[in-house]
Amino acid sequence: MISKKKILPQAKKKTSTAKKIEKKVVKKTVAKEMKKAAAPEKESLLMQPPRGMRDILPIDQPYWEKVRKALAVACQEYGYNRIDLPALEFTNLFVRSIGEGTDVIDKEIYSFVTKGGDKVSLRPEMTAGLARAYIQHGMSVLPKPIRLFSMGPLYRYERPQEGRYREHFQANFDVFGEDDPILDAQIIHLAQRVVSQLGLKNIEFRINSIGTAESRREYEKVLIRHLEFQKNKLCQNCRERLVTNPLRILDCKEDKCAQLVQSAPKFAEHLDQESKNHFKRLQEYLDELEVTYVVSPQMVRGLDYYTRTVFEIFSTDGEGRKTALGGGGRYDRLIQSLGGEETPAIGFGLGMDRLVLEMQRNNVKLHQELKPKVFLAQLGDLAKKKSLRLFSELQKNGILVAESFGRGSLKSQMRVANRLNVEVALILGQKEALDETVILKDMVSGTQETVTQDKLVIAVRKILKGNQVVVAKKGE
Repeated sequence: MISKKKILPQAKKKTSTAKKIEKKVVKKTVAKEMKKAAAPEKESLLMQPPRGMRDILPIDQPYWEKVRKALAVACQEYGYNRIDLPALEFTNLFVRSIGEGTDVIDKEIYSFVTKGGDKVSLRPEMTAGLARAYIQHGMSVLPKPIRLFSMGPLYRYERPQEGRYREHFQANFDVFGEDDPILDAQIIHLAQRVVSQLGLKNIEFRINSIGTAESRREYEKVLIRHLEFQKNKLCQNCRERLVTNPLRILDCKEDKCAQLVQSAPKFAEHLDQESKNHFKRLQEYLDELEVTYVVSPQMVRGLDYYTRTVFEIFSTDGEGRKTALGGGGRYDRLIQSLGGEETPAIGFGLGMDRLVLEMQRNNVKLHQELKPKVFLAQLGDLAKKKSLRLFSELQKNGILVAESFGRGSLKSQMRVANRLNVEVALILGQKEALDETVILKDMVSGTQETVTQDKLVIAVRKILKGNQVVVAKKGE
């Protein structure tokens, strides 16, 4: 018989070991749970860009290309040189140039701090960056006036709606070094030229003068006195603007604010004499250019750097709906306020997204791109390899060629040729690749012949020229 005295110590030993094992298991389990809890959950992948941003698909690109071509023609005709600016600038550049209390700075700008601690912002407009570049690169020594063109994306955190995106594209035309109103008239005429080239008919230009900074401050005092006793009738935004930026109340779209503004003192009555003369001469120049315009006394534009001339461009439809396409004005003191020399300047921007939208609404006829008249078909590995050189040779000789590399059967490639409505099909098979020949099929007449590869360019041109003669005779 085994005594109890011998059993008890063994039982205690087993119990102690089991407890240690249990503790280890618990520790591992807890550690796993803690690690799992600490690890971030895998975010679901959204197959779309952030709100207010979008892809510009190939189907829309012909409209964009028409806009880009019209802008390029305007640059050439009016003598503008292109400058490309960074999309990211130091935040204080925008704050100082655009002004605190503006909607752009207070509500719309995309600002953040970099890993290095720099406070930067995605550009909400181009003029501030352009002024910075003008000063930084010593452009003041260049012959005046200096004409610059810029184009690219802008970013504003505002409510997306039709034709207005948080990432949108703009083209800018700016002139530095001349304060004569003839430049104001010419730049408005340039804007008219661009939109008319795009096929947009019902265009309205609104113009105004907001005077100098001094006359503007005097008018602000008069406006505040007029609105102070009625501020409860203003919308919430305009109550805030009454303190931060009173002039912005003048072009508020809220009905109750617009009614109060109608009875307010007119800006034109408080302009300095020099600004009045400047504005009068501008109108005379526009009349000479036969530019139709409307004087809009309430228009002030939303940025602090504007002086004297301001203008906006609208497209109107048959129902009286107006779509803003762009605008601009003078900013004679901006360069000096950023540390540069006293430099008069004027510029305007066109919203490229809005232009495209209006072109689509108006069913604007698009420029027909050159289409290939020749199709190169190949069959077999050797033929595929040889066809690359033939393709390159034809392109170098100014013959636009289509192909369907990678398609296996000759039948499927010829279907592509028929769909493209080409005039000549070139067929290169294994035999032709070895013989260094090519089969030419005239897709108009249906005839075909075999030629050596060194005479291919001459043979193709002969067929294309012959087809032109046939078409010309049919048109007689």
